Amino acid sequence: MSLKAKVEAIIYATEEPVTLDQLASLLADATVTELRAEHAAVGETADSRPDLFHGELLTAGDLTKEQKSARDKAIKSRLNSIIEGLTAEYGASDCGMEIRQIAGGYRMTTKPEHHDVVVSFAKSLKPPVRLSLQALETLSVIAYKQPVTVPEISEIRGVDSSGVIATLLDRKLITTAGRKQVIGRPILYRTTKEFLLRFGLNDVSELPSMEEFEKLGDPQAEMFAEQPSGPPASEPANPENPAAEATPAAAAESEEPA
Repeated sequence: MSLKAKVEAIIYATEEPVTLDQLASLLADATVTELRAEHAAVGETADSRPDLFHGELLTAGDLTKEQKSARDKAIKSRLNSIIEGLTAEYGASDCGMEIRQIAGGYRMTTKPEHHDVVVSFAKSLKPPVRLSLQALETLSVIAYKQPVTVPEISEIRGVDSSGVIATLLDRKLITTAGRKQVIGRPILYRTTKEFLLRFGLNDVSELPSMEEFEKLGDPQAEMFAEQPSGPPASEPANPENPAAEATPAAAAESEEPA
């Protein structure tokens, strides 16, 4: 990824205006790498630009005070030039976004002339899904084990999960998927298109794998690998205290099994 693309991505993603000093700190190595390549292309070496070419590592630790000052100045000058270029590009009439300097930093915003249409769109959005930790944990099991029955979910979690199924059905995050051909023919449940939309997934294959959770040392991974023996405990009668807001990662990172 080019230095320009990194600067653009940071300004786009930031909630608070990002300052030139913050960018210089984050992108110092990338900036020096780009500057080195440009100066090397025109024949400059460590003798002419020790602030850029000193040592093999991209570090200012061994530079003199004057060399470090020159290095920092070169980094900020390049980043400032990139920001000015991006500001000009987004300032074109065919762009709906712009980069504004706010409170000493930079942030990407929609242009004022698009205020009405953006407000109308924002009002049309659905409010964020808020689920209890029990509901998030149950939804995680369904997402990874679907199609799955309530007894199977309860066995995996170690608690009775029937109380939260109605909530997930009501939020349209899960739906029925027929009945399992065993004694009693329990109902099978799977996730819905609404689940994919709410969690920003194209399909369930984009969910983190159990191997990824295990590598991170996530205790929740054990919930899917080890099923407790004996009847599950009872879930609280009313699991609907909003305790967490659903996010793409939250569905698989709820509380420890009871």
